[in-house]
Amino acid sequence: MKTYNNLFERIYSFESLYLAYRRARLGKRQRVSVMVFEQDLEGNLIQLQNELVWNMYQTGNYHRFQVYEPKQREVAALPFRDRVVQHSLVSVIEPIWENRFIADSYACRPGRGLHKGTDRVQGMMRATLREHGQVFALKLDVRKFFASVDHEVMRKLLRRHIACERTLALCDGILASSLRETTLTPKGLPIGNLTSQLWANVYLHELDSYAKHDLRVENYARYMDDVVVIHHDKAYLQDLRAKFTDFLRDELRLEVNDKTQVFPVATKHGRALDYLGYRIWPTHRLIRKNSIKRMLRTFRQLSKRFAAGEIDFTPIRQSVASWVGHCSHANTHGLRAHVFGKFVLRKE
Repeated sequence: MKTYNNLFERIYSFESLYLAYRRARLGKRQRVSVMVFEQDLEGNLIQLQNELVWNMYQTGNYHRFQVYEPKQREVAALPFRDRVVQHSLVSVIEPIWENRFIADSYACRPGRGLHKGTDRVQGMMRATLREHGQVFALKLDVRKFFASVDHEVMRKLLRRHIACERTLALCDGILASSLRETTLTPKGLPIGNLTSQLWANVYLHELDSYAKHDLRVENYARYMDDVVVIHHDKAYLQDLRAKFTDFLRDELRLEVNDKTQVFPVATKHGRALDYLGYRIWPTHRLIRKNSIKRMLRTFRQLSKRFAAGEIDFTPIRQSVASWVGHCSHANTHGLRAHVFGKFVLRKE
């Protein structure tokens, strides 16, 4: 198994830190923390470089807050300087795993994403229906995945391919920084860290490898901790569910949640596969109902703020473009006409 050494010098190089700053500021240039950092950009980057070179760098304090869409989650945000360090770290270590990840892993990876994952799963469903006349789905979800990632397991997985001790020390420090208190079994990846996105994929790549290489599962796809397998045989999927559950518990110290199930997918009407923001049938797909409600609520809020003169048309145009882009990957012509027909923008 190939391991990589001499990585740390690439992480703390001034060029890497500068490029990391450029990536970290994308979409955030108006934030105070970014503007303060930019007031002495060269000095702040040199300061980070010196801290890394002399083993003085420590991850800063997290700002924790709650988000409620699509469900309540705690997000832990680091100071901007720490996000720069994480971008530099990820730029160096991500390629080590990227070529090892399976093709049907779609979360937080270049050239993939929600829409490609949706297209792929629907293609699996259509092929299964065409060849066998019926479609069943195994939909597996890990219970509280990010909060349940075991640090001991995570460190072992990182050490399979990284031999650079200083890079591992930096990873270990970031892992430990999010713990609220010392426990016998430290767990959790903070939602909000760039490293968490990569490490989540590294962690669940073990399940991907077990499914694809050991069990030879064909129609398998994963988006973060949401796993789908498409097959024509319900009994096969039930057996697979048991094997996945055992593997996750025994090898990764994870548990599946109560939503994990095997069910038939209707060909036209009836039950769909609810996955990646869409309700998917072999013949078509629709937007999830809670996504529609969430967007209606957002449009109402934007309309009120526009009427009160709090915002101009720019954020409205951006929000509409984003939602239309999401809708364009489903059968939504009538839905879009219905939604936009409800709103008229006017100043009070």
